Amino acid sequence: MDLISLLISLVSGAVGGNIAGAAMADKNLGPLGNSIAGILGGGIGGALLQAAGVLAQSGGGIDIGSILGNVASGGVGGAILLIIVSLLKSAMAKT
Repeated sequence: MDLISLLISLVSGAVGGNIAGAAMADKNLGPLGNSIAGILGGGIGGALLQAAGVLAQSGGGIDIGSILGNVASGGVGGAILLIIVSLLKSAMAKT
């Protein structure tokens, strides 16, 4: 994973985490919590999909396909991690 792909995944993860937090009020961790969970999820999601071969590596160049793939994987990864963290938080609050 090159630096540009990582940055795109991190930024789109933060956006995805905040969108997921806004869309699901019961899963909202606040702007900072949503951003942190989204950044981590975006980075992890992008790295995992590139390691699995789902996302094509650009080979040093930047093309629209790799950018869109990184945006999609970062956004979805950020939203998924936000949901996981909020579910863990609510489960720990019940005990």
